Amino acid sequence: MHKTSLGAVLAVSAATVCAPALARDTINIVGSSTVFPFSTAVAENFGRGGFKTPKVESTGTGGGIKLFCSGSGVDTPDIANASRALKASEFDACEANGVKGITEVKIGFDGIVLAQSKSSKGFDLTLKDIFLALAKDVPNDKGDLVPNPNKTWKDVNPALPDTKIEVLGPPPTSGTRDAFAELALEGGCNSFPALKDLKKSDEKKHKAVCQAVREDGAYIEAGENDNLIVQKLVANPKAVGVFGYSFLEQNAEKIHGAKVNGVAPDYDSIAKATYPISRALYFYVKNAHVGTIPGIKEYVAEFTADKAWGPEGYLADKGLIALPDADRKSSAANAKALTPMAKPAH
Repeated sequence: MHKTSLGAVLAVSAATVCAPALARDTINIVGSSTVFPFSTAVAENFGRGGFKTPKVESTGTGGGIKLFCSGSGVDTPDIANASRALKASEFDACEANGVKGITEVKIGFDGIVLAQSKSSKGFDLTLKDIFLALAKDVPNDKGDLVPNPNKTWKDVNPALPDTKIEVLGPPPTSGTRDAFAELALEGGCNSFPALKDLKKSDEKKHKAVCQAVREDGAYIEAGENDNLIVQKLVANPKAVGVFGYSFLEQNAEKIHGAKVNGVAPDYDSIAKATYPISRALYFYVKNAHVGTIPGIKEYVAEFTADKAWGPEGYLADKGLIALPDADRKSSAANAKALTPMAKPAH
């Protein structure tokens, strides 16, 4: 009978105790529903090149960043997609949880659209119209803030249809919701001089008034699945949906986007920022996972190659608006070097 020495047993036990947790062999990506189709397309192309296809989840920007910042162990995500820039408070949360060394990669632009079924006539809205339709509180004739009384689009503006305000949009965890509140609602809020002046005297109150979305049923939180909103718009031609331009591009045979301040949402108007509700898109890399989880550098290289994110790349077919050439070159160099970002100002 074979006997194992006590020393050998102890050596094996020590090795077992000291052995690090096995790293994953699949990149985990979470975050923005807007960036999701772009990230998924890159993941699929990347998966054909010898690495496992990354796992991409649409959790919303806020939810994804929260998961990303929860720690630096292999049970946490490697990359977070975002339809807005990382906030200073989120950067601090990352640092507090040991996530130090994050690379920010700006990937392009997107417009936030207000879309309807192709069977509807379509809207021509101003930012002021959007604020008066969807803000929680609006000024009355005396200039006092009151709970939003507007029930129909005609109540908002006599030139608009006499149809019920019914807007399907993303929840508070979504970067699209954040950007919509900042660009569309606050933009419309600032068309009232007294509210615009409020920013100088009380910035916190200005944000609370200008970015708060009504909660009386006119705005319906439709989750992080933008394709589901598209389906609901087709079923209800009177409803309006709020989501990223890429979903309008992909469903152009079913829906059309409203003009905002007289400008239609299209590739050129978003790229040149003449369309008023435009924003940049990002992803964030956890540098501590590079070398531990195989393929992160290569995935970043695939995403930032012109064949992917360039004006003629395969992501343009998905609706991504490319960065200008010089910005794209700079962003690619930053991504390749995995340059850690500084704490954001806000």
